[in-house]
Amino acid sequence: MSVSVRRDVVILACAISAGIHGALVPEHLAESAAAGWAFAASTVILAVLVLGLTRRPAARAPVLLAAATLAGLLVAYALAITTGLPLLHPEPEPVEGLALVTKAIEAAGLVAAWSLLRGERAVALVTPRTKGI
Repeated sequence: MSVSVRRDVVILACAISAGIHGALVPEHLAESAAAGWAFAASTVILAVLVLGLTRRPAARAPVLLAAATLAGLLVAYALAITTGLPLLHPEPEPVEGLALVTKAIEAAGLVAAWSLLRGERAVALVTPRTKGI
């Protein structure tokens, strides 16, 4: 898969996740202010990542931040459905279809981001350095 396609997968994963998290803000605000604000913050962070990935397609930092954010969302959900999240959602929440689809999309974005990060490093390691050319 080309670099541009992998970057597009990361952008699309962040955009879809931002949309879903944004749509769920009111529902989570009704449950608790902390959970609602966490979803709102996730929405903003993901939207900023989409902008960064789109405006600076060759930059490594937005890809690294997207990978960290997507990994964090996946870990947070795993905790939310198993043990709960202190302050945000102390009781384990039930597994829902929309959440599973969202996590699958985020996982695909994480894999694509990781692939980009490893690919860029691999290219840097195997590209010969030339002097005087």
